[in-house]
Amino acid sequence: MRIEVHVHGTIPLRAEATLSQVEAALRPWLRYIDEENLVDARSVYEDEPGIAFDAKGKTLEICWTGDVGRGFRELIEEALQALCPYSESAVEIEVSYYHDDGQDEFGMVFVGPTPESIHERQKSRMIDDVSGMLARHFTEAEIGEVSALVNQLFERNWTEKTGSAQSGATSAPRGLTPAQRRRLH
Repeated sequence: MRIEVHVHGTIPLRAEATLSQVEAALRPWLRYIDEENLVDARSVYEDEPGIAFDAKGKTLEICWTGDVGRGFRELIEEALQALCPYSESAVEIEVSYYHDDGQDEFGMVFVGPTPESIHERQKSRMIDDVSGMLARHFTEAEIGEVSALVNQLFERNWTEKTGSAQSGATSAPRGLTPAQRRRLH
């Protein structure tokens, strides 16, 4: 069964990162889509840049849609995690799966130069998401209370994980509403 997937985000790269290093990191993804290099890694939609390395701006812009199979989820996490040593700062890359039955999924893979930077980006993203949801019903002071609790949970989680292997991926999917489907930019 084929599924349409959209991968979206921009990764700031270290000044010394080269196109060949980025292509080597993304080799599993490139092999999967049967391409030799980033220039040929085009999206199925012409208005999307695909996977574009900006040598001057030192960024990797990803806005790619394609049809994939079941093994893609693990493959994309592996490929994006391989970019961690070349990243300048931690960011999230959105990975959206559009199933034929309408049960769409939204996940994120976090990429960053260190496990600490990834953890901080995950925490920041969670606080932003929770604060946005709560803003419709609660005051800033009440939102601050919840944000402080989320911060405590992340700190406790970090303390418990310290010393164990860290993963840059979090791909727990969540459903999308029809208004959020397709082209999430």
